[in-house]
Amino acid sequence: MSVINEYLNQHQERFINELLELLRIPSVSADSKYSQDVIRTAEKVKEFLQEAGADNVELLQTEGFPVVYGEKIIDPALPTVIVYGHYDVQPPDPINLWDSPPFEPVIKDGNIYARGAADDKGQFFMHVKAFELMNRTNTLSCNVKFMIEGEEEVGSENLGTFLEKNKERYQGDVILISDTSLIANDVPSLTVGLRGLSYVEVEVTGPNIDLHSGVYGGAVANPVNVLCTMIASLHDENRKITIPGFYDDVIEVSAADRAKMAETPFSLEEYKRDLNIDDVMGESGYSTIERASIRPTLDVNGIWGGYIGEGAKTVLPSKAFAKISMRLVPGQDPDKITELFARHFKSIAPASVKVEVRPHHGGKPVVTPTDTNEYKAAAMAMNTTFGKEPIPARGGGSIPIVALFEEVLGLKSVLMGFGLDSDAIHSPNEKYGIFNYLKGIETIPHFFHNYAELKK
Repeated sequence: MSVINEYLNQHQERFINELLELLRIPSVSADSKYSQDVIRTAEKVKEFLQEAGADNVELLQTEGFPVVYGEKIIDPALPTVIVYGHYDVQPPDPINLWDSPPFEPVIKDGNIYARGAADDKGQFFMHVKAFELMNRTNTLSCNVKFMIEGEEEVGSENLGTFLEKNKERYQGDVILISDTSLIANDVPSLTVGLRGLSYVEVEVTGPNIDLHSGVYGGAVANPVNVLCTMIASLHDENRKITIPGFYDDVIEVSAADRAKMAETPFSLEEYKRDLNIDDVMGESGYSTIERASIRPTLDVNGIWGGYIGEGAKTVLPSKAFAKISMRLVPGQDPDKITELFARHFKSIAPASVKVEVRPHHGGKPVVTPTDTNEYKAAAMAMNTTFGKEPIPARGGGSIPIVALFEEVLGLKSVLMGFGLDSDAIHSPNEKYGIFNYLKGIETIPHFFHNYAELKK
């Protein structure tokens, strides 16, 4: 399929510039001040799909931000690939830690630096450009439907209702997703497992107003101090989570599978050097790779309270807050874990404070099979473009809609991502390699070709 590389080489500069155009729009779904920018991004994605040659392109409304839909049905007898991605991005904060403005993309050292570069604009846009390539060169071998949503970074809470209403529209054979990463640019991999998620916000209240720390300090509970003590108690000395019942439903990974994971190329020294840390930390008895993929976790994502402005203000704060995420593994149910957390967290609070736990969003963990035509088509495609058989790997992140697709549409997903763990997604200076972007566009048509052949 040399026509793929010919078209890609001819148009790669335009492909890069179009991605930069998309990255300039600050589509932060979590912050209402960006709402119009999120809509503007959806309209831009619609425009790109139309230009690529998709039919019936439209913005499908939800209770939140719209889903961008487009399709190309070349033959109803052929398999249909549903491409999923999201056009919303994480908040850019803290802005002061960016080397360049987060929504003014910069190309440096072969990488595109911008919020959303890897998560997920750069990755879903590969599919739009790969579709354009296949459509323009008459090499499209499967039907295709697009589902590009705008609320993934806030839990895709409206997508379940949307899918129920649009089951007929989204009939197909497989969901193809690029929102995961490779082990390395010279070690291709396909993600075969994702952790689930339970995300909560906690509020600890002491006195009804901020108090003078000299007058009341030592006599009245300080909610910030109490919150820190409560959070510290959520792990024991072996970094095991202390919530009763937390591990009850965990499906343990077999010794054979753990042995296979241990064969994954990994340098602990390089890992520490890349993160500028002197040592790692995690649950005793597990390797770094295992801790970040097959074990559940509990982490504080943000904590605040009292005076945090410039200079000093001696107050004993009335309230303290924290945002806490728990990554879950197969067997664990996010609703059950949220309930266990809330019950435990309230039970460990001293009588001197009041505690409120507010659930945000969550998602179920998933494991995808490696013996299906869908997985084989992706593995063959990567083998073609990378020259190596991809390694099946478990990812540490969460894509809650993968389980949702199986529940509502009855479809398995193929997680064929091209990012890197070092791309700093959700962090300042997020990046995406130009190599990775173009390699994705090159690989995707091979997946379509292989899938059509395997489904005959």
